[in-house]
Amino acid sequence: MSNFFCFQCEQTAVGKACTLRGVCGKDPQTATLQDEITAGLVTLARARQGKPGGRDDCALVLEALFATLTNVNFDPAALEALRARVAGAVAAAGGAPAYPAADFFTAGDADEASLRSTLLFGLRGMAAYAWHAHLLGRHDEEVCGFMFKGLFEAGQPHTVPEWVALLMELGKANLACMKMLDAAHTDTFGFPEPTRVSTGHAPGPFIVVSGHDLHDLKALLEQAEGTGVNVYTHGEMLPGHAYPGLKKHAALKGHFGHAWQLQQGEFDNLPGAVLFTSNCLMPPRPGYKGNLFTTSVAGWPGVPHIRAVDGKKDFSAVIARARELGGWRDAAEGASLLTGFGHASVLAAAPRVVEAVKSGALKRIWLVGGCDGAKPGRDAYTRLVEGLPKDALVLTLGCGKFRFNHLQDAMGEINGVPRLLDMGQCNDAYSALVVALELARVFDCGVNDLPLSIVLSWYEQKAVCILLTLLSLGVRNIALGPSLPAFLSPNVLAFLAGEFNITPFGA
Repeated sequence: MSNFFCFQCEQTAVGKACTLRGVCGKDPQTATLQDEITAGLVTLARARQGKPGGRDDCALVLEALFATLTNVNFDPAALEALRARVAGAVAAAGGAPAYPAADFFTAGDADEASLRSTLLFGLRGMAAYAWHAHLLGRHDEEVCGFMFKGLFEAGQPHTVPEWVALLMELGKANLACMKMLDAAHTDTFGFPEPTRVSTGHAPGPFIVVSGHDLHDLKALLEQAEGTGVNVYTHGEMLPGHAYPGLKKHAALKGHFGHAWQLQQGEFDNLPGAVLFTSNCLMPPRPGYKGNLFTTSVAGWPGVPHIRAVDGKKDFSAVIARARELGGWRDAAEGASLLTGFGHASVLAAAPRVVEAVKSGALKRIWLVGGCDGAKPGRDAYTRLVEGLPKDALVLTLGCGKFRFNHLQDAMGEINGVPRLLDMGQCNDAYSALVVALELARVFDCGVNDLPLSIVLSWYEQKAVCILLTLLSLGVRNIALGPSLPAFLSPNVLAFLAGEFNITPFGA
């Protein structure tokens, strides 16, 4: 276990790599299993000659890659079962097992290791988006095809230009992936509508649902109806309140808490059950571990996991635990947060935005969003938004918005449009791209010619593939922070800075 090595997320130890235990809570056994799963997937892609063997192959790859994402699955038993499934697929494809894992992340010189790691981490992020779409019955041949191609190429030698070309191809494939997820969400739940969400609570038993999966939120809401148990969103689930197909449920009461990194304090001794549907899981404290449940790809040792049986999940154990705990004794008032500005809502207001630009009332649009985290420097995003002039409009998405979404009402409006528009989860990054491309069309210019500043906060691998998508579209002048990725070597960083003018933001 002395070869523990992980540098895939922003919080990595001393800004270089975790080498004893993950800052996220990942132990050496879990890390080894995840590396073996990754090696098995590369072996599967090699056995398939870089092409999927069918939708079952694709679904396994999505699930397995998602399970290796930061803060998703810490359960060795679950990972061992997943490793066995991957090994079975490798054997069925006629490939030789690749266990123990080849060290894909450090093999070769620093630049080769950096570019290979960026490709693998981008694939992990894209798999997360594709998995959510898969659960809603969506499949895209381009996305699945590149998953296998990318895994195959990760195990091959390449020149630096060839690696860069692969990363740009990943960015384009991820655009198709995000479009697929956007269609899956809107076709299933309707287009998001601007919606005010209370951060207060009602008396009685409740469940707090975290993560990102709207499919699981829908199933939970349906099963909670008539039980007397209320449901509150947490973290990235806040935008769920804006979907007509979700907010119609009486059990959906409001939002609890802030971004993921504060969960240990917010959940400690909470008199309700907590359900994690995807990533953003942290090591649970004793004060709430007995009230915690996981589902889908998420997992923690000793925590009950809700599995699908014949395509359906039974959340009765979560509901029963909530009723047993009793919930809050009294009602509490709370501020409201405005969410639901997906691309349909923003484009409906586009004529007012264009008019404001032409009149001079709106001089600059800022896209400030991404993943939040605990590392120092994140308050720079708050200071940025607080200090913007009255003629600036802010688009935001991801849990990074919790650094400043309390400023919504104080920021006011421009020409009837709120100055702070919450476009949704990090899963909704497609909305921001659609809006930027449409504004470029309206003003007959390139995206880089728009009065648009892009400031991104990153934490894990979904942010990696979003960044690659922006770069593949030729977007320049992105500010990235609060620290630059440890897996980017000095030469690769210099290339990105020179080619795309990526600059640091934050600490």
